[in-house]
Amino acid sequence: MFDSDFIYPELDTADVRVFPLAKRKSMTRLERVLIPPSRTPEPAPAALEPQLESCVAAIRKAREKNASVILMYGAHLIKNGGSALLIELIRRGWVTHLATNGAGIIHDWEFAYCGVSTESVRENVAHGVFGAWNETGKSINLALMIGGLYGWGFGESIGCWVMENGGVVPEAHELMEKICQYPSDATTAARADLLSAVSIGLATGRHRMRHQYKQVSVSGNAWKLKVPMTVHPGIGYDIYTVHPLYNGAVVGRAGGIDFKRFNASVENLTDGVVLSVGSAIMAPQVFEKSLSVVHNLRFQAKRPAITGHSFYVVDLHEGSNWDWSKGEPPKTNPEYYLRFCKSFSRMGGEMKYLCCDNTVFIHQLLHRLGPGPAKAEEAQSREPQEPSSFMYDDGGGGEF
Repeated sequence: MFDSDFIYPELDTADVRVFPLAKRKSMTRLERVLIPPSRTPEPAPAALEPQLESCVAAIRKAREKNASVILMYGAHLIKNGGSALLIELIRRGWVTHLATNGAGIIHDWEFAYCGVSTESVRENVAHGVFGAWNETGKSINLALMIGGLYGWGFGESIGCWVMENGGVVPEAHELMEKICQYPSDATTAARADLLSAVSIGLATGRHRMRHQYKQVSVSGNAWKLKVPMTVHPGIGYDIYTVHPLYNGAVVGRAGGIDFKRFNASVENLTDGVVLSVGSAIMAPQVFEKSLSVVHNLRFQAKRPAITGHSFYVVDLHEGSNWDWSKGEPPKTNPEYYLRFCKSFSRMGGEMKYLCCDNTVFIHQLLHRLGPGPAKAEEAQSREPQEPSSFMYDDGGGGEF
């Protein structure tokens, strides 16, 4: 029998104490890791030469046919300095869609804001401060709340926040008026969530946050170039959940919009390419559901399945000696449990695995692909400039 009086215990984040980001011992500095696209790339393992050339040819063919080239990546690609390489790939038109996880967008935002990222998980969890950094948590959560008013997804909301150096929270009466006037509008729930935050103390008006290094922000440049960048979060996975402003509905709404945008790129994947770089969980899990959605809708409309696509999976795991072209290994073989290979091998296209450093692969790819659909001189003039100074921002560059 249903017991309406029974309530499971909860421990909310509303009373979490947060600290200035400048107080954190950050372990990664942008000035030390950023890889300029113009630098000669480090060599890839010689054994990967056929796969690299095959990947380059597949991308060229895909772009000639105006098919999607989707790059799904994990956070280490950003943390290890690959931001400018990704920006150049979308700027030149080689990659048509970027997709990452919550950690990937966190590193991207922190680098854009103050040029540092990463903390000691072991040390900071022990002291109850892991992820409890005001600027990171507030910026990401607030950017999603504001973006929700316009029906934006996760990546678009963060990109706009970065490039516009913040955003505007409407007055409480304005939010209430819109809710009452348009109760069934798709953005009404977002207005209600923002109104709830305002009612407990969030200031209305302009929230300013100067991003010193936004020229190397992947989300910011994707927003500027109107290239879809989607973020595929998990509730409780990422440090922006360790903040009083965190709202799971806001994160879920933004992630849900991004999943639909990802589906749109998969819809255009016939003869296209999927690159999975350093993403053992997010990329294969998201892609297989998305392809199922696309096929479901295509078959209802009596349209054919996606065909002619290829996958290039890049990771550091050295044990993948199985020939996936022959099918899956038996369950008694440890190779069977390599999700990032197994899932993509099931998705109908040809899958190749490359054991390679993530940034080396991306840099080699950019170097071999060349200028792209844009004119060579135009691509060079638009290359992201390396910041002349990477002074740590102690909070004086922005205000909440």
